[in-house]
Amino acid sequence: MTNVLGRFLAASTEFDQRLRSVRPEQWTAPTPCAEWNVRQLVNHMVRGNLNYVDLLAGGTRENFLRLRDADALGNDPLGAYAASVRLVADAFSRPGALDQVLDYPLGQVSGRQALAVRATDSAIHAWDLARALDVDDRLDSELVTWISDNLETIYAGLAESPVAADTTHRFFAAPGTLGESASRQDRLLQLMGRNPRQLSER
Repeated sequence: MTNVLGRFLAASTEFDQRLRSVRPEQWTAPTPCAEWNVRQLVNHMVRGNLNYVDLLAGGTRENFLRLRDADALGNDPLGAYAASVRLVADAFSRPGALDQVLDYPLGQVSGRQALAVRATDSAIHAWDLARALDVDDRLDSELVTWISDNLETIYAGLAESPVAADTTHRFFAAPGTLGESASRQDRLLQLMGRNPRQLSER
């Protein structure tokens, strides 16, 4: 998994581009993540970034889970997201950070693997946000290829994985078949439990 920090930044840019198109009335719109509206999805991303920084500083999985749903947006969701991305980039670019062992909720991982998981999560949620807002949902093709080619490594050793046959978490094959002509992005989305052919409800 080369240039994992660059992949995280690319995925974060994908999310940021959609975030900037949110209209005031869309913050309560539903998303493909049934438990979250747009604001809750954005808060999940910001809080997640902050929790990854906390893990690198010695935080525990218990603290990660305790703070998972705490509000991190305040009155400036766009600013909060941009600041959280900078914090992750700064923290994980420090010497030794990528080799540090973190107490991640799904299992202990290196900083490198944790950041790869975060890049994947950011990319998939960028698609979720795009669908919720009815904007372009095409993700960067190089990023999609990198995630697809490295899924087994990204989720190696974790309690839940999109490439594990017996996973019970949020990874599952979405209903329906994509067919042989399906794009690589659509195949990845289906592995991550999304139905790329289903239009979002508004």
